[in-house]
Amino acid sequence: MLTLYHAPRSRSTSIMVLIEEMGIADQIEVIEVTVARGDGSGAPDAKNPHPEKKVPYLTDGTDSVRERGAIIAYLTDRFPDAGFGRPVGHPQRGAFLSWLFFYQGVMEPLLVLDWAKIDHPIVQATFRDMKTVVTRLAEALDGQPYLLGDDYSAVDLLLSSPFQWLPDAAPDNPAVKAWIDRYADRPAMKAIAERESAEVQA
Repeated sequence: MLTLYHAPRSRSTSIMVLIEEMGIADQIEVIEVTVARGDGSGAPDAKNPHPEKKVPYLTDGTDSVRERGAIIAYLTDRFPDAGFGRPVGHPQRGAFLSWLFFYQGVMEPLLVLDWAKIDHPIVQATFRDMKTVVTRLAEALDGQPYLLGDDYSAVDLLLSSPFQWLPDAAPDNPAVKAWIDRYADRPAMKAIAERESAEVQA
């Protein structure tokens, strides 16, 4: 059985939202673990098999998957009928994978560096800058509600997810803001956010 190692209110929350969206909660065992957090709270959890004790971490028998983009590709390929991915042979397969890798390789590093107030010509040469990220998002959302067209997909979930936790980083672009709001209004996002808030308060 698939097993997801998850820490509430962390990067793995977006995978919990994806599982809710796809209706596959009965196919995945979720094991909650603690993680060391940026504010100094938390600690690595011995029961977390991730080599760096981070989340999310997905295991499938003896196989394992880490990094959110890879986990999203794995789950959407494993459960194609849920309709949140673009399977091999789909005309948008390349675009789907490109957005996943754009997030992991460009957008998230830039968000972290921007939050840490770190800038350098080498950073811009390697990762571009947040203005470029916003431009790419705005171009994709020009005349359509989601990154791949009229239908919401897992790439919308992944790329809009950081702005739920870092609202001050949300771009000042009407199309991008509306796209972020559409994600926030989805029942799966609201359900997981309410569940995790209740767990924190308990």
